[in-house]
Amino acid sequence: MIKQAVILAAGEGQRLRPFTVSKPKAMLAIAGRPMLSYVIEALAKNGIHQIILVVGYRKEQVLDWLSLSEPSGVEITCVTQANQLGSAHALAQVEPFVNDDFLVLPGDKLIEAATIAMFINDGPQAVMAKRVDNPGRYGVLTTEKGILKAITEKPKDPPSNIINTSVYAFSKKVFEFIGPELDIPDVLNKMISEGVVISTCETEGVWLDAVYPWDILSLNSVVLQRLGTSLGGQVEALVAIKGPVSIGKGTIIRSNSYLAGPLVIGENCDIGPNVCLAAATSIGNNVAISPFSEITNSVIGHDVTIGSGCLVQDSVIDQGCNIRGHLIACSGNAEVDIGDERHRVTVGAMLGEGCTLDYGVVAEPGVILGNHSQIQAMRLLKGRLPDRSLVL
Repeated sequence: MIKQAVILAAGEGQRLRPFTVSKPKAMLAIAGRPMLSYVIEALAKNGIHQIILVVGYRKEQVLDWLSLSEPSGVEITCVTQANQLGSAHALAQVEPFVNDDFLVLPGDKLIEAATIAMFINDGPQAVMAKRVDNPGRYGVLTTEKGILKAITEKPKDPPSNIINTSVYAFSKKVFEFIGPELDIPDVLNKMISEGVVISTCETEGVWLDAVYPWDILSLNSVVLQRLGTSLGGQVEALVAIKGPVSIGKGTIIRSNSYLAGPLVIGENCDIGPNVCLAAATSIGNNVAISPFSEITNSVIGHDVTIGSGCLVQDSVIDQGCNIRGHLIACSGNAEVDIGDERHRVTVGAMLGEGCTLDYGVVAEPGVILGNHSQIQAMRLLKGRLPDRSLVL
């Protein structure tokens, strides 16, 4: 059985901007925890306690989190990929630290313990595969009787709906094939061409990717479905709680508020009175939400202040935002441009970190507001606004 794993957590995730401008994709918070934490937990639950973590882009965010959270039961060695040239280039950095057969996992996917439980015993060389509805986003596998024949990256006409999850089982032999290759799929195709047999193991477990900003909401919802009730804070009289709700220590839920799970509220928050938080919502630490605000199916980061009378639906509000009050961010159908791609989605607002919104701002569905932007009162937000926008 494999006892060592490499987690690749050096990448940015450009299509997730503005949320990845100041942090790597692996540090995006899902249900109050970085995605990376779920990967580490999945390994530990499967008896893999020796972890080599490859960091690079905004690595100080990962290192700070590790120093504060100290994931229990695992021994983590951090290796820096100074230039993020690709997954194979990242893997090459760990060769001196690998002892025997090992797993490789992405640090920026949502992976649960059951997802990799069978794969651990598959042995090298192997690729974990999964069937998805949108294979054109990923590397698509061509297989024959459980043997990998080729990987085609993001094909316009996918040969199958079986994709590469970027979870691998390798022996040290893989390092012989990296050479000038920058990405692991190219290394695998090279190995196949030279006669190396690579098996595939298909999983039906949880493996989810956040490619675009609104994907954060769907991942958050999946994690919250597994949430249990934990009331660690203070709940005043006449607060209604329905379904699984987790409340962190030091948090106060003031009277006449309504909490509908699945819902997670972090530590040292001040909620209400007369606030409605509905499924599936995550509230970070040190968040203040004033009376008569309603938040549904949204992700609110740490250190956010939400004033009175706000309506927030299907939205992501990153850490450090200050919303003075009466924000309207309703969900609706929107066409959103990400690079040269256009997407039709049902979503509310995506607000980057450190933004200040004065009273009475209305955000059209699909708006993406860059980090540290300032919006004056009674303004209408639409489209995509860059970091440090000033709307007067």
